[in-house]
Amino acid sequence: MPEKSDQKRDYRDTVFLPKTDFPMKAGLPQKEPGIQARWEEQGLYERIRESRAGREKFILHDGPPYANGDIHVGHALNHVLKDMVVRTQTLLGKDAPYVPGWDCHGLPIEWKVEELYRKKKRSKNEVSPKEFRAECRAYAQKWVDVQREQLKRLGIGGRWDKPYLTMRPEAEADIVRELHKFAETGQLYRGAKPVMWSPVEETALADAEVEYQDLTDSPQIDVAFEITESPIEELVGAYAVVWTTTPWTIPVNQALAYGPEVDYALYRIEALYDLEGEDQKAFSAALKSVFPLDLAKVLIAQDRESEFHERLREMLEGLSVPGFEEVRLLHLVLDEEPVPSTGAAGPYPSFKGSELAGTFARHPMHHLGGFYAKPRPLLAGDFVTTDSGTGLVHMSPDHGEDDFELCRANGIDPVFAVESDGRYRDDWLWLGADDKDEDGKERRRAVINKPFNAPEGPICSDLREAGALLSASADYAHSYPHSWRSKAKVIYRCTPQWFIGMDGKLDHLDGASLRETAMGEIERVRFVPEKGRRRIGAMVGDRPDWLISRQRAWGVPLALFVHRETGELLVDAEVNARIQSAIRADGIDAWEEARAGEFLGEGRNPDDYEMVSDILDVWFDSGSTHAFVLESDEWPELQSPADLYLEGSDQHRGWFQSSLLESCGTRGRAPYETVLTHGFTMDSAGKKMSKSLGNTVDPLKVMETYGADIIRLWALSVDFTEDHRIGDEILKGVGDQYRRLRNTFRYLLGALGGFDHDAEAIDPAEMPELERYVLHLLAVLDAKLRRAVDDFDFNAYTRALVDFANEDLSAFFFDVRKDRLYCDDPEGLARRSYRTTLDILFQALVRYAAPVLVFTAEEVWGTRFPDRDSIHLQEWHPIPADWRNDDLAARWDKLRDLREDVNEAIEPLRREKTIRSSLEADVVVPADAVPEGFSDADLAELFITASVTRGQAIAVSRTDDSKCGRCWRLLPEVAEDGDLCGRCESVVAEMDEVA
Repeated sequence: MPEKSDQKRDYRDTVFLPKTDFPMKAGLPQKEPGIQARWEEQGLYERIRESRAGREKFILHDGPPYANGDIHVGHALNHVLKDMVVRTQTLLGKDAPYVPGWDCHGLPIEWKVEELYRKKKRSKNEVSPKEFRAECRAYAQKWVDVQREQLKRLGIGGRWDKPYLTMRPEAEADIVRELHKFAETGQLYRGAKPVMWSPVEETALADAEVEYQDLTDSPQIDVAFEITESPIEELVGAYAVVWTTTPWTIPVNQALAYGPEVDYALYRIEALYDLEGEDQKAFSAALKSVFPLDLAKVLIAQDRESEFHERLREMLEGLSVPGFEEVRLLHLVLDEEPVPSTGAAGPYPSFKGSELAGTFARHPMHHLGGFYAKPRPLLAGDFVTTDSGTGLVHMSPDHGEDDFELCRANGIDPVFAVESDGRYRDDWLWLGADDKDEDGKERRRAVINKPFNAPEGPICSDLREAGALLSASADYAHSYPHSWRSKAKVIYRCTPQWFIGMDGKLDHLDGASLRETAMGEIERVRFVPEKGRRRIGAMVGDRPDWLISRQRAWGVPLALFVHRETGELLVDAEVNARIQSAIRADGIDAWEEARAGEFLGEGRNPDDYEMVSDILDVWFDSGSTHAFVLESDEWPELQSPADLYLEGSDQHRGWFQSSLLESCGTRGRAPYETVLTHGFTMDSAGKKMSKSLGNTVDPLKVMETYGADIIRLWALSVDFTEDHRIGDEILKGVGDQYRRLRNTFRYLLGALGGFDHDAEAIDPAEMPELERYVLHLLAVLDAKLRRAVDDFDFNAYTRALVDFANEDLSAFFFDVRKDRLYCDDPEGLARRSYRTTLDILFQALVRYAAPVLVFTAEEVWGTRFPDRDSIHLQEWHPIPADWRNDDLAARWDKLRDLREDVNEAIEPLRREKTIRSSLEADVVVPADAVPEGFSDADLAELFITASVTRGQAIAVSRTDDSKCGRCWRLLPEVAEDGDLCGRCESVVAEMDEVA
């Protein structure tokens, strides 16, 4: 024993404290770009491909973001999830390449280029289509380059030097090739149908390009059509009343529809008043100004009586005429006096809608002649219900799907009265350019403008003057379609368009239709979450034929010829091959009139054929990416079908669906084996992000402030399958999570300083129980993480990793074993076992963390192994099956529970300052709470207390023992504070001897 003196020796230099250059402060915004630059310099992505060559493949096919503007937080979430998939599959040893791509054609880019023109006071009509497309191409390329750097900054690994772009000539040629496959298999046709049309963008829209907004101020009107002919004699001279929320469609009405099984009845409208003489004349004049059909007979469905009456009442209650009382409906009992209505169907004569067959009415504007002079038939429509309106529906085949189909079945064709800008034709009889209002202004208006449809607008005014307007208001609340790009209202408009049929029986699909084939694949494909199957199944099951044509300039042409005389589509494989070859060489500019003869070849006169001028819907572009990316020789590392498509849940109606239909129509199968969807990112209050609300979160700024690894940790910590949140407080919480993980790695690096695996490692079978228990926990974690990877459950993956680091390691294992690390003999079994376990933990944890914290994991790995290859070249650390020991775990789980109880019992003494730390506590624990095989000394080490004895219940008191001057434990063997315990005395003596 060292000789005592009054001056106690300072033993701090004999304690084996962790030492590392790995900083506690991350400095991610400054550090990450340098790491990214090194990866590029080293060609890391290519080296990963080389290291996995010949392995089992896992192909995630990238859904193309749109090349327009900086990335937003949705982009960040989406690409971090994709990167997590690719990196975890790579970690498992698979060959998981990632080829990013961009959607480059379409209206938003055209708009942006047109905006630039307008700023220069130019019109796109002043330049050639070729020049205009060149500017669109340059604009798209600019944003491809910008977004590429922003995504790389997020740590997304991929073939950034060779992404796929829908505007590359090779891609454009392959998209045309896919179009020609539909033509050659008889799935493509041109037809005039009402489609969603944007008057602002002047093009047809696909369902996926339409979003619905709630409106509270839409117009609703009741319009009377005088019945001129009917097998029910009493109806002649009465008025069939229709209700509509689109007054602008009345000018193109061509029929009325009734429900065959609906009960209809005649009513008389009566205005009650108590007036005489001049007052009565004044009242009549006032009444006629808003309600011209006093005492008219009307035909409506019985179930709609009360609501119709309420609309009449609201219409008339604005009359400020003394003596006016109310308006009422009277059931019209045939050949008898009318009976007051009770608001419910009663014992009054009525008839089924089917009895209305053969009934005709005339248009309210019949006096204009021409189009309006033709009688309007009442037709049976199965779609007519009594949920709203009057039970009679006005039919405009130009502006409604049901209208179009019913009218077509009865020989009534659309008239194409509304032009591409949403205005009536100049020559339209009722609302033509020569029709002036009282101020001399033209009444021709854009049909969806509020003034045009308002109760006081030209349509309602003319109907009122014609004695046909029964009610009109602007307070109807409903959901209305808008363009998701321009946010402007859209209309149904009948125009000639190109469609892919959904229900025709196809030889190349063994007699199945495209719809049937797609529905079969939906049943086969795996959907994560499962609700995605129901969502896309409902959409595909009910969708109309696929509208693929657009009337714009920037896009892949519908490179087709139609015979001018017969209207027949030219289907010739040799012609198609020449078109594809030309576009592959010269891009979409090759599709021009001057080359028609070249494409048609000998034997056909170009004058006999029309070159289709429409372009393809961009959803057809992106839906074809599986064909020109996964099946292309340009990316031999890919293969088809893809293992996974991963996008937001909105893509069930977008890319998932267009890809499914395109692949099923040409290959008879889906282009993917699994579909994974994520929800939308909301602000911290759960509200949708909007620039106007000022609640957006910019991922670029987040990276500037916190670093890319923080936004990655956020993206992989939320339940991304549902809508989720982000905000400053949320990011601060993620930052705290990150710091705890970083400190775990910092501790491991420091504790493993100088560790020589070959010289120091201990076989796990020879380790103390605690180390073997922690290896069991690691094996459990490993299984959880593998399962999470298989399930794409990255929230569970990240949570399990963080919880293990915080709860099992930092708060438990590291805490218990720090005394052994700091003070035990370096050559002793206990310390070597601990450090061997830390080495195993390090090797596993840094790999587990690498797909989540791509930059931090590289920094951690490089700090310990500066001469080794990147962590991202490593594979999943092997965990032997025999490390799993449930019996051992049960013993230690019980001890950990007891440890928690002891810590709770110590805490009051600490608050009261009776003790300063648990090392000063003598603890009594229930004897039956301790598993067999643990000594009191073992328990004191586990609880980090001075001593532990056994009794009936937990009790804590301050120890009277003295504190070792080196390990600070209070032990009976220490004579007085500052002296050494036996263990420390032995270790110091050996150190002194070596020194």
